[in-house]
Amino acid sequence: MVTGILSLGLHPSAIDYSRYPGIDEAALTARIAAGEAALRDAGFDIVSCQVSADPEEAEKTIRETVAADPVGVVMIGAGLRMAPEHTLLFERVVNLLNDLVPGIVFCFNTSPETTIDALRRWVRPSRSERR
Repeated sequence: MVTGILSLGLHPSAIDYSRYPGIDEAALTARIAAGEAALRDAGFDIVSCQVSADPEEAEKTIRETVAADPVGVVMIGAGLRMAPEHTLLFERVVNLLNDLVPGIVFCFNTSPETTIDALRRWVRPSRSERR
């Protein structure tokens, strides 16, 4: 059984920060890193994949990541899903993942800090939480 979880989102350099007052690339990068560390500490087997806003580059990155680290669940970040300018990229990513990993489970967060809640709705950690 594949227990890997693909943590998929736009690379922080691909975000238009003019839409998000009070946050910049360094702050988002730190929040993502902290969120992924918390997931690992909670026992989730995370495969991080940050993609370009360019659909061709994003598809290539996802294909390479999934080939190297099989996954059964994908958590797609809000930056990729919620910005209207990325709708076609999001659609392409969903269809690509359905093709690459039949039966993949999708979950969604609203920020790096809510990723653990999104995952817990669908999967259990692969190892016991550290205390």
